[in-house]
Amino acid sequence: MTEREFAIECVRTLQRAGFRALWAGGCVRDELLGLAPQDYDVATDARPEQVQGLFRRSLAIGAAFGVIEVIGPRLADGAHHTIEVATFRSDGAYTDGRRPDSIAFSNPEEDAQRRDFTINGLFFDPIANELHDFVGGRADLLAKVLRAIGDPASRFEEDKLRVLRAVRIAARFDLTIDPATRDAARAIAPQIVVVSAERVAEELRKMLSHPNRDRGLSLLDEFDLARVLFPESCPIAATNLPPDASFELALARILQASPRKRVEAVADWLKLSGAEKSRVAWLVANRDSLAEPIPLSRLKPLLAHPGGSELIRLHKSLGHDVAFAERVLSETPPDELNPPPFVTGEDLIAAGLKPGPEFKRLLDAVRAAQLDETIRSKEDGLRLARELRSLPPT
Repeated sequence: MTEREFAIECVRTLQRAGFRALWAGGCVRDELLGLAPQDYDVATDARPEQVQGLFRRSLAIGAAFGVIEVIGPRLADGAHHTIEVATFRSDGAYTDGRRPDSIAFSNPEEDAQRRDFTINGLFFDPIANELHDFVGGRADLLAKVLRAIGDPASRFEEDKLRVLRAVRIAARFDLTIDPATRDAARAIAPQIVVVSAERVAEELRKMLSHPNRDRGLSLLDEFDLARVLFPESCPIAATNLPPDASFELALARILQASPRKRVEAVADWLKLSGAEKSRVAWLVANRDSLAEPIPLSRLKPLLAHPGGSELIRLHKSLGHDVAFAERVLSETPPDELNPPPFVTGEDLIAAGLKPGPEFKRLLDAVRAAQLDETIRSKEDGLRLARELRSLPPT
């Protein structure tokens, strides 16, 4: 069963029990655009406890807001499809700029009015094959316009993250932003700092990993969000990255002129994972490492790094000539980029050398010669070590 089929089954189960149930939000938008939705959400007049009573497996992930996660049957890989089923609601006041202080269960017409943008306020009945549009979302989708539902200033005041969502959605779907929506977003943009770092980072992950990231960055500048999110890194230029570039690579491209402490400060502020922080910092630290011809002994360790191919992409986006690095990467088997060393400390001891400060100098020199391919065996390495031992350290 596909996720779409499971989403249809969820609607069918609710409707058979006498409830109204519809697909809601982004999945409706994506289907109208002929795109495969990333996930499906269902809205219903069933209360949370009624939803849980209809499905064998569910989690009350947001019961206070009427949200239940319904878990589908186990798939071949052991995973499960999950669908969020939310009760139609209207929201009370927002006093923290993040979420409503209270909610009231309602109907689809009122539920649509609480949502952010008209193209995200659509409902669809997959059983009856009927679209329900209470906010003019279909017309805006056809006109490629991003428009806030109702009063734009109120929508952004309710949840400041919507400013960043406006940027991401407009960039992703190449939409023109409605003037009133644009003006309200610009006015509220400096208040994005009240939003949790985790929510900001998730929006940035989605925006920067999308092929239209450069349009998003342009809108960040237009809304004066770049100054808030990436201080000391403005103005942000086009990244010139390939469509499938990762979030980490895109962020490294934005921060490429920043010192390591600044990069780490941004990563810490966004509360990125340790792996994300490490990759971004490594890419920025090596932003110039391939800019000029370098010996294989320095190049191979860089290419053997898990971010080696991304480092090449970063250099190319900066206009550097990396033809040699690309050729080495494509022509060298992975196990030859970082092969086992010909000579180890134990080998030096077995050859009669006494451990001491010069061990590291000898091992580093032999390793460099191995990677530079000027020696071909352990015997060559030991011979080189003996020769270097008789020379003074450089």
